[in-house]
Amino acid sequence: MDMNNPTPHHNLHFISQCFIKPHTIPEESKQPYYLSPWDLLMLSVQYIQKGLIYSKPPAALNDDGQFIEDLLRKLKHSLSIALVHFYPLAGRFATISYVDEGSCLVYVDCNNSPGAKFIHARLDMTISDILSPTDVPVIVQRLFDHDRATNHDGHSTSLLSIQITELLDGVFIGCSINHSLVDGSSYWNFFNMWSEIFQAEDDNFSISRPPVLQRWFPDAHGPILKLPFTNLDQFITKFEAPQLRERMFHFSPASLAVLKARANTEYKTNKISSFQSLSALVWRSITRARGLSPDQTTGCRLAINNRTRLNPPLPENYFGNSIQAIRTAATVKELLENNLGWAAWKLHEAVVNHDNEKVRDHVNKWVESPFVYRMEKLFDPLSVMMGSSPRFNKYGNVFGMGKALALRSGYAHKFDGKVSCYPGSEGGGSIVLELCLRPEFMSVLEADEEFMNATTPRDPLHYY
Repeated sequence: MDMNNPTPHHNLHFISQCFIKPHTIPEESKQPYYLSPWDLLMLSVQYIQKGLIYSKPPAALNDDGQFIEDLLRKLKHSLSIALVHFYPLAGRFATISYVDEGSCLVYVDCNNSPGAKFIHARLDMTISDILSPTDVPVIVQRLFDHDRATNHDGHSTSLLSIQITELLDGVFIGCSINHSLVDGSSYWNFFNMWSEIFQAEDDNFSISRPPVLQRWFPDAHGPILKLPFTNLDQFITKFEAPQLRERMFHFSPASLAVLKARANTEYKTNKISSFQSLSALVWRSITRARGLSPDQTTGCRLAINNRTRLNPPLPENYFGNSIQAIRTAATVKELLENNLGWAAWKLHEAVVNHDNEKVRDHVNKWVESPFVYRMEKLFDPLSVMMGSSPRFNKYGNVFGMGKALALRSGYAHKFDGKVSCYPGSEGGGSIVLELCLRPEFMSVLEADEEFMNATTPRDPLHYY
């Protein structure tokens, strides 16, 4: 799209676009930044796209655009400072092909790049237009750059893109980061540190959680990890999601406490967590909604952080990917004829059994026979995938506008049975689930008494 000649798309007008480089160039950025096995696994999946919606200050509603002008200037400047610490985000991917041996090396070139992308757009809609409908409006997908891009596209497109969309009464900050560079922990650490820098208004400010950029590789391997491919067709595929409905469901701390107590009582234990209880409820409820036959096998996968599970552990602020999806499965008959506690215990066992040995075994097998994740393989129409985490600090990013009203995500990683878990905006241990299902299954779920009774009814004046 020609940014000099903005054209509307569903009332969305692109105003400007530029690229932001690090404020000063770190010496380390002049060397290739290599990717670990966990990073390379992600090359064929999509960018992480999360965004926060804020109210404009009352004075900004009639100031001839002065507030947004000042905001954009400060966002760009603080971003350039943040990129000094997170310099790989300003780079691009590069590939060296070794045709003779049938392999290639993908890494980050931090020098040969225009920087991170920064977009200013305007949408003739209100906060209420975005947040009030029962289903998340499709227009939300347009509030993020790199729509439908795969991570491998980072060879020709920015690894980080910020889209600031001005609403009639609010501001949406949409952040798209290449998933071969970050997982959820790294993504939110970047967002948090950018906000810290913005608030500090000091170019020499020391951020509270600097990223650990030193790469992790399995023993006796790295940093040169080659993929056994020479053609893109061998390992990169585009994924198109089926038609979906996307809804946000809110669970209060009190409701989660009831679920946890129920699961533990039913299984006669005290070890099942609130999140495992909630995941079990979701798994059982979606399985019921799909009307699967009793002998079919259904799975539930949980995204899990490997940092603390390694021995020795990786630093909390390790920058890059350090995640896996752990899976437990059961026949539909087993899952639905047993109680909530039974399903929650199966998830609990999968979590506690994911240890240093399991993590290293997975990585060592990858080194012996490298592969990349395929979205179409990750998408299992009989299973449920619980992604993201309510533990991440998603509402600490204020950017001079106070706390965000709500969090929303883009097109990426959406399929039937995908559930993303966020903290509730009010805090206190509340959880919001962003749940994607085929329309016919969502309608059944909305009539599921066990599931809906556990949710907290929406207050139209309180956005989630």
